[in-house]
Amino acid sequence: MPLVPYALARPFLFGLDPERAHELTLDSLERMQHTPLRCLWQAERVSDPVTLAGLRFPNRIGLAAGLDKNGRCIDGLGDMGFGFIEVGTVTPLAQPGNPRPRMFRLPARQALINRMGFNNEGLDAFVANVQRSRHFRAGGGLLGLNIGKNATTPIERAADDYLTGLSGVYPHADYVTVNISSPNTKNLRALQSDAALDALLSALQKRRTRLARELGRSVPMFVKIAPDLDDAQVAVIAATLKNNGIDGVIATNTTLARDAVQGLPHADEAGGLSGSPVREASNRVIAGLRAALGPAYPIIGVGGVMSGEDARAKIAAGADLVQIYTGLIYRGPALVGEAARALAVR
Repeated sequence: MPLVPYALARPFLFGLDPERAHELTLDSLERMQHTPLRCLWQAERVSDPVTLAGLRFPNRIGLAAGLDKNGRCIDGLGDMGFGFIEVGTVTPLAQPGNPRPRMFRLPARQALINRMGFNNEGLDAFVANVQRSRHFRAGGGLLGLNIGKNATTPIERAADDYLTGLSGVYPHADYVTVNISSPNTKNLRALQSDAALDALLSALQKRRTRLARELGRSVPMFVKIAPDLDDAQVAVIAATLKNNGIDGVIATNTTLARDAVQGLPHADEAGGLSGSPVREASNRVIAGLRAALGPAYPIIGVGGVMSGEDARAKIAAGADLVQIYTGLIYRGPALVGEAARALAVR
């Protein structure tokens, strides 16, 4: 049980600019994660092991990519009870992302809008941070590393960035996620189209085969997709994933839709909307994927998980594992244990 209830910290954090609050939280976690002060937020991990894509996950609740883009706080976040953590998105070269302000809260709907734009310190710094993590993986936690393309790389050369990213993170990952669904990098979602996705995944699969042979270990590869897809697009993506031997899919990223937040302050800001408003769209895509992919194909569900019941709904829709992000900001670390316990009771 954490020593400091999040309810005491949240008013202070929500009084700050959202990105400033985010940075302050990560800076604090980074400084304290390898000290006795980790007891301030540490919680016992719920044991609910499941094997997926050849990996043994200690429980079904993970942290979605985007919160810790540079992999600075793997151990600190892991102390909250996650079974797995995904960090990134990392791009080959460091980049500042989009101009500020670029993150906005919509508390009335437990939502966020962000247009961060893959701001990160680049692949070398990212890998160095991953290598500095200590106790999360030593205690059985699994680590996903999420890769993307630089904003200045033309979309027709996107595969070059993804191949560089895959080669860089592969030796250090339990699984790798290919992020082709952020709405905040120009034209990135075009990679979800039939021919573009097939070409990208074919190239990545060839590189992964080579890396597996060279390093003597096979690392599963997942693809993260958007919620703003119709049923036909979901079916095409599902077929393309299977045809290219991709191990699993993460559904979904943030949405461009604004129907659920019309009239609220910041609702018209550009960027991806996350939190409660994306829940149903995410579940719809998960259900479509499960119908197209069959019962055994690994699906990680993410989007709008604000409670244990929301986590159960992801499983009911067809997910095997569940990730959270915006829910952590609104509910705090207690959500991790609540969701994990909800899924452990079956």
